[in-house]
Amino acid sequence: MLPTSPHLELEQDGAWLTVWFNEPDKRNPLTGERVVALLDLCAALQTSDIRGITFRGQGGIFCAGGDLKAFKSVFQGGASKQDIIAMSLQAADLFDAVAALPQFTVMAVEGAAMAGGFGLACVGDMVIATEGAKFSLSETRIGLTPAQIAPFVVARLGLPTARRLMLTGAAFNSAIAHETGLVDQIVPPGGMETALGQVRSNVQAAAPAALAAIKQQLAQMPFQTRDQQRQTAAESFAARMLSDEAREGISAFFDKRKPKWAEG
Repeated sequence: MLPTSPHLELEQDGAWLTVWFNEPDKRNPLTGERVVALLDLCAALQTSDIRGITFRGQGGIFCAGGDLKAFKSVFQGGASKQDIIAMSLQAADLFDAVAALPQFTVMAVEGAAMAGGFGLACVGDMVIATEGAKFSLSETRIGLTPAQIAPFVVARLGLPTARRLMLTGAAFNSAIAHETGLVDQIVPPGGMETALGQVRSNVQAAAPAALAAIKQQLAQMPFQTRDQQRQTAAESFAARMLSDEAREGISAFFDKRKPKWAEG
């Protein structure tokens, strides 16, 4: 059973989950309450039968990033440095949790993905954006830094591009986002549903535990020595070779049929 929250709308269709950010009048910000709701959801999804997740914003806007009204209240309320550090670390927990999900994750960007919303897009396995969608790491333009999302932006775009975008805070459209590698696919107006349906079909062909295993291996690779990479890969591959999934997948190949996880 997935946790519910007034700060998210969950739409489940079989083994696919769509997570809607549901505050479009405020451009779907990452409020403290929404971050907590997402953390609770990510924890539950670690042991869920859900195979794929779409993150999406209602009202034609993906996510405007941090809650600027909350930031303003920090100044007015005299929050301590430790309070702000705790808030920042909670944001780090969110990006880590989404990145660590065992399911295939799609960021469906419509309208705009700004600041923390840009960072959230960077932790998805795939980013689909509508034509004309806007992107910006706008923090420096209001005196802040994209601190917690920086590692994910660099991992997605590479250091030179990430440096330029973080330092300038410049806004750009989905075509430029595709050129930088942030966006994997651009769809025309009204084309998001078709694109998401195709992704779902593709993901259904992948064995769920195998998908989760390679996601975990990829997440570890940048922090390992070459010897550690070799050993991790060997152990992961051996575990998969001895798994029921592999037995079913190889049998299905020789029987010229779909494996059980791809049926339906």
